[in-house]
Amino acid sequence: MDRRAEPRIPVELPIRIWGVDSLSRPFSEVARVKNVSEDGAILEGVQSKLKAGEILDVQYGPYRAQFQIVWFGKMGSDQQGEVGLKRLPLEQCIWDIDLAASSMVAGNG
Repeated sequence: MDRRAEPRIPVELPIRIWGVDSLSRPFSEVARVKNVSEDGAILEGVQSKLKAGEILDVQYGPYRAQFQIVWFGKMGSDQQGEVGLKRLPLEQCIWDIDLAASSMVAGNG
């Protein structure tokens, strides 16, 4: 059983991320969003070494928000390059998608 409070919608969106890596070095790179929800996302294709709890800036088109890193895929695992994010409480949802309609379609498809 899924423990998430809200549905995740599969998407493929190009984004830019930046922040400070696990070695305290600033970084900026292009990645992709694998799925989204109102309060979070899973990224894929992330090359930087990150750690849980750190803050990441995410830009999708003209929209920007800060997210906290919840988890990241371990090197050598099937999830390598994936990062789970949770939107910070005062940030707005940046995904230009009707999440309510998409979740109904995903649930009925």
